[in-house]
Amino acid sequence: MTAISDPIAAGLASGWQVIDCATLTADRVIEADVAIVGSGAGGGVTAEILANAGLKVVIVEEGALKSSRDFRMREADAYPALYQESAARKTKDKAINILQGRTVGGSTTVNWTSSFRTPPATLAHWQRHYGLATYTVEALAPWFEQMEARLHIAGWPTPPNANNALLRQGASRLGIATGEIRRNVNGCWNLGYCGMGCPTNAKQSMLVTTIPAALAKGATLLTRARAERLVLRGGRADHVLIAALGPDGIASAGHSVTVRARHYVVAGGAINSPGLLLRSGAPDPHGLLGARTFLHPTLVSAARFAQPVEGYAGAPQTIYSDHFLDTLPPDGPAGYKLEVPPLHPLLLSTTLAGFGAAHAEAMRHFAHTQGMLALLRDGFHDASTGGRVALRADGTPELDYAMTDYLWDGARRALLTMAEIQFAAGAEAVLPLHETGRHYASWNEAKAAIAALPMAPLLTRVASAHVMGGCAMAANERAGVVAPDGRYRHLANVSVHDGSLFPTSIGANPQLSIYGITARLASALADQLTGGRTHG
Repeated sequence: MTAISDPIAAGLASGWQVIDCATLTADRVIEADVAIVGSGAGGGVTAEILANAGLKVVIVEEGALKSSRDFRMREADAYPALYQESAARKTKDKAINILQGRTVGGSTTVNWTSSFRTPPATLAHWQRHYGLATYTVEALAPWFEQMEARLHIAGWPTPPNANNALLRQGASRLGIATGEIRRNVNGCWNLGYCGMGCPTNAKQSMLVTTIPAALAKGATLLTRARAERLVLRGGRADHVLIAALGPDGIASAGHSVTVRARHYVVAGGAINSPGLLLRSGAPDPHGLLGARTFLHPTLVSAARFAQPVEGYAGAPQTIYSDHFLDTLPPDGPAGYKLEVPPLHPLLLSTTLAGFGAAHAEAMRHFAHTQGMLALLRDGFHDASTGGRVALRADGTPELDYAMTDYLWDGARRALLTMAEIQFAAGAEAVLPLHETGRHYASWNEAKAAIAALPMAPLLTRVASAHVMGGCAMAANERAGVVAPDGRYRHLANVSVHDGSLFPTSIGANPQLSIYGITARLASALADQLTGGRTHG
């Protein structure tokens, strides 16, 4: 087998400036042109662009620096090391599981590589309702093209695995259109363990693309470094105060790092970015900070087939359907995007409803199980206003997100749709993930049962890997704390460059939206900070 190079080890050997704050023995002060909090999709793109402009950049990352040699395709290792709250982050009522990355590269290191441009209907809604007149398909196209080239985003030439093929097969039999998902990979081995970190460096995450490029240009990376707050003076951020975390990456080790910069970019992701600004006491005259946080609340349906499906093997997401988005207006009944999740034992067993013998029986058929997801499009209707990020007593952020009747209506329709498609694909039985649900042996039986299921928190299984909003941008300050240029309105030298900018959900996997929009914002910021001199 071909040996896999380790670009992280090579970069460290070449002299990258990386400080693991768990190793500090004293407090530190660091000066920079720009401090970027977060190294995910927004922070990573921003770091490369600003470093290329000749600016001195410091990247602050709460998680640890890992590389391909650490990615062993083992869930028990990956979830505690690479995810927020060990992949057990939940909404305040514990009713929605939230998967977010917590490592260098953020969620881009652990996502499933699905890459969609911001849908035109979403951009049109932003223009109409939030005054984002320059956020048009035409204006954003060159930025999407730039990031697609940079991150090797392209069609996936390999036939879909059985898990994805069954979505296409069932939908086709019902006359429901499907499409193929573009992926940000280069030389992918088609393993299927993307959610545990790519062991071959094929996934073009920030970990192996923009962060190394920024470090090669002289940027400094702080790891196991928790940004506690921006210290504000005179309408500006004076410095960012950082807690050095211990070897566990959770508890403070007792030392601090102070980073002083001309400009600060908040890019910790929705939930953490509003959390940082709330801890900092950022001015928020209209009470918008942390509000309108969206999730694409996701419903799950599991189907049992006679033939092996082996949903753990092969590229995780390659087929999708937007039929139930395209046939509904954004501000109409809740629409949903259909996709397929990879199925791994821990991920499936902790998502399945039930317990005891019934749960064990479902897991016994693990290799013959096909999974389907329906991602609800939230934020476009008056009855879908999202949740709110607030601080717990210890200062950590928490999302309070209530599923409204509007969303529960979409959830029920989504469970019905997925069951019908799975039976059309030949399923022997379908299990909607609901505490009172069970395996149904026919579409007619499932249809009647799902129609009667009580849609309620903690009964209906809901998850999310897409968190958006909380620092919404808008032309009017009464609609968004961030201006259309990414600047935080009430702090002269603070910008926000991540998914928390979005005034609604995207209606598609958000990573490419963050890449393209952030590239545009960061390029304009680089021009402003350098006086317009050429940057490469």
